[in-house]
Amino acid sequence: MADTTNHTEQRECRTIHAGGEWLTAASGATREILDPADGRPFAVVAEGDEKDADLAVAAARAAFDEGDWPRTPAVERAGLLRRVADLLIRDRERLGLLESRDAGKTLEEGRVDIDCVADAFRYFAGLVAAEAPGRVVDAGSADVHSVVVHEPIGVCALITPWNYPLLQASWKIAPALAAGDTFVVKPSEITPLTTIALIDLLAEAGLPAGVANIVTGPGHTVGARLAEHPDVDLVSFTGGLVSGVKVAQAAAPTVKKVALELGGKNPNVVFADACATPEGFDTAVDQALNAAFIHSGQVCSAGSRLIVEESVRDRFVDELARRAGKIRLGRGTETGVECGPLVSGQQRAKTEEYVASALAEGAVLRSGGRRPDPAPERPETGYFYEPTVLDHCHREMRVVREEVFGPVLTVETFRTEDEAVALANDTEYGLAGGVWTSDAGRARRVAGRLRHGTVWINDFHPYLPQAEWGGFGKSGVGRELGPAGLAEYRESKHVYQNLAPQPVRWFAG
Repeated sequence: MADTTNHTEQRECRTIHAGGEWLTAASGATREILDPADGRPFAVVAEGDEKDADLAVAAARAAFDEGDWPRTPAVERAGLLRRVADLLIRDRERLGLLESRDAGKTLEEGRVDIDCVADAFRYFAGLVAAEAPGRVVDAGSADVHSVVVHEPIGVCALITPWNYPLLQASWKIAPALAAGDTFVVKPSEITPLTTIALIDLLAEAGLPAGVANIVTGPGHTVGARLAEHPDVDLVSFTGGLVSGVKVAQAAAPTVKKVALELGGKNPNVVFADACATPEGFDTAVDQALNAAFIHSGQVCSAGSRLIVEESVRDRFVDELARRAGKIRLGRGTETGVECGPLVSGQQRAKTEEYVASALAEGAVLRSGGRRPDPAPERPETGYFYEPTVLDHCHREMRVVREEVFGPVLTVETFRTEDEAVALANDTEYGLAGGVWTSDAGRARRVAGRLRHGTVWINDFHPYLPQAEWGGFGKSGVGRELGPAGLAEYRESKHVYQNLAPQPVRWFAG
């Protein structure tokens, strides 16, 4: 088995990094990190607060205002990002295992996450290295040279979630570094370990001291301070709607740039023609399971709302429920396990409450809906919950309207294309959605009418580093990935140079 030694234990809780040094919390406070597969602590980190956040911001500010990184040529910044990607692949097994233990996901999911993190660093390296030095603006005169250039925005506060700790951090850190910014990252207090490890890799790749800083600690102290700090120029937050609103409110008095990637309640629309062949039916069912239950449903883009055409509903849901009941639950590092635990006891209790409310409101339980029986690969103390299919759901149910962030799939039914679109758009969120049909015209029509930031046709969950990721409605503002993701971490400056200046004679004198 791969080495599970945690760097945080070796540092004696020095998991706050500011100005190139690893530090304990100013208060001396610590936090135990629990393995969700058994509920037991396996690491200890510093529990930072506002003082630690201030120290890290000061380091990032000094590195931006006085250091070389913002003025480092783009090709050199790109080279560092590529070195980081190589280091990530070198440490893939160790980091994948750490992600599995920290977040509860399977080891294979952890490994794939590390591959995607490396892809993000390589993508932004290639994007910034290939850019032109500026966009020429025609001023209508040969005596004027006018150009729009992009400059780093400054000090970035990056607040990341617990479900994809290192992947979500990379979506912010890679473009920030590519742009020439400095940053302070605050990972989730319950899954900080791989982000801590990334800071080490950045230093190993040659990033100057003070450019990358991290504060481990809770959102209500560290995150709140970063969002309001006057020396922070941008705050990027990924997480829940309630916390996102607080971040935006805290950032408003200093009018800093804000990027928010918030929740989702994502429809997966299945038309009958997608199930007309045995292969089509099996693929649509398989992808519905993937959409809803990968990482135990703890995915902002999870296809947690199955919206299926009435003529195939019974057959589709019967098979879906049968296969959901066969999903193998257990510790993510165990061979053959397909789904790990929820990240915490609190998250499992929240999931249980949603299922109970759905049943009270008339939903029909088709599979799951309970804690599984203990097994050698599934300790009783772990935070496991069976993949759950709730049939005969409707829009008035809380479980249909609100983001559960657990292994719960609701089933709604439609008869017409217009009804399918209306149901899919009947949400305050607008992050992602899927459409399953063999009719190419219908696929384009429905995808065009869905008010969601990403629409998959005959697929679910893939993302491309080159494509912007964001949502409509209460799913947030701003974009990650793609050219727009890099633009979030920059300011545009218009440089107008008159090569033959003349007096304007506006005033007598």
